[in-house]
Amino acid sequence: MSKTIDIVSLYPKDMNIYGDSGNVLTIRRRLELYGYHPVVHQYNQGDEWPEQVDLILGGGGQDTGQKKIIDDFYMRADLLRKLAADGVPMLMICGLYQLFGEYFETVDGTRLDGIGVIGAYTVGQDVRMIGNLVEHSAQFGDVIGYENHSGQTFLRDGVQPLGTVDAEGQGNNGKDHTEGARVNNVIGTYMHGSLLPKNPAISDFLIETAATRRYGSFSTTDQTSEQAAELARLDQVAANARKAAAARPR
Repeated sequence: MSKTIDIVSLYPKDMNIYGDSGNVLTIRRRLELYGYHPVVHQYNQGDEWPEQVDLILGGGGQDTGQKKIIDDFYMRADLLRKLAADGVPMLMICGLYQLFGEYFETVDGTRLDGIGVIGAYTVGQDVRMIGNLVEHSAQFGDVIGYENHSGQTFLRDGVQPLGTVDAEGQGNNGKDHTEGARVNNVIGTYMHGSLLPKNPAISDFLIETAATRRYGSFSTTDQTSEQAAELARLDQVAANARKAAAARPR
């Protein structure tokens, strides 16, 4: 019998923009092709929290979306902090990346406190950073995606970025050439696109971390030859998509 991996899709109703739901689909499909049994729990405000959580995926949203989920988000803050400290792998995109930091001050001066998983703060600006993006990561190689945000995020001293960007006007804040953040097994990033279909290395990091945490190791003993072939095909599709996306103008 296939081993189960429980995935939480965090606030998909209000925090799902620019294709971020594709990250959930990618994790689910790759888990299946590795021989695991993925169970996706869509968690929106007011829902019951799942008993088992192995991996959490959160997307971006407009400021209005952040304000809709914020009360429930605060109610779950201690739990999310505990899970992050315990090593649960998480990927937070854009708006939820901001709320996993210390605070987000919107362009109109409204301050939304974050939950402090990531040592970072965000300040809204009138000018958006928008366009195709390639960043360089020591662990994942070049990461390919698409950013669209007005918030400028600044990492506290000692916080590791997900990667670096070459030009000013890109990344976390357009100034220090950082993009995203890494804390324990939590990844925060502004990369939409969606991110995971084009970046299998990040998908597999999340999957292998989740499986190892739950079962003690990551194993493909239940993977069939047909599944392995399909996974190789998807990896080639991703490689082609990465090459095309990296060549596009910003």
